[in-house]
Amino acid sequence: MSRTVFDISLSLDGFVTAAPQTAEEPLGPGGERLHGWLVDRDYLERAVADLGAVVAGRTTYDHAIAGWGADGPSGDARRPVFVVTHEAPEPGSVPEGGVYTFVTGGIESALDRARAAADGRTVTVMGGADLGRQCLAAGLVDEVSLHVAPVLFGSGTPMFAGLDVGHRPPRAARCGGHPGDRPPAVPGRPSRPLTPNDAFGRELSVLPLSS
Repeated sequence: MSRTVFDISLSLDGFVTAAPQTAEEPLGPGGERLHGWLVDRDYLERAVADLGAVVAGRTTYDHAIAGWGADGPSGDARRPVFVVTHEAPEPGSVPEGGVYTFVTGGIESALDRARAAADGRTVTVMGGADLGRQCLAAGLVDEVSLHVAPVLFGSGTPMFAGLDVGHRPPRAARCGGHPGDRPPAVPGRPSRPLTPNDAFGRELSVLPLSS
């Protein structure tokens, strides 16, 4: 049976985008630092090997489609992507031969279709924040995977603001570093160059949730 994982990148202070967001910078100023962990090719290869299908919100799709292209976020693996939306885009605006299915029946419908397509492998809900909060509030995910970038934004799109699910401690937690990043950046304070002794990296925390 497929497990469902909500996977998202966020800053140390819990923002999934910086402010202000613009068409040129949909993640806000410096927001690309949230995804620096994508240079960890070993981790990505393991994740894609276990991935069966993806569920994403419409805003995430609109912001990412230029980079994803027809193959979607899994690249050459071409895992199917189910986009939760109120209205499907015009056919001519979707990459030809793309892996995308637009689901207008709500989150649970998208998850049902993703699980059927995943054939027992992991279904990843990859954002944005609003979709993740709805999934968490409704108890639709089995695990939460957070890629925590060592940066403080101060403002932006908060991941967990307004989410009221009570006290739900994880049954277990594990953390692992991603290589190649610098120590946490504090606004207004210059960052120092990396040295060979630095072990800072974006942390991956996976939290199996209590029922």
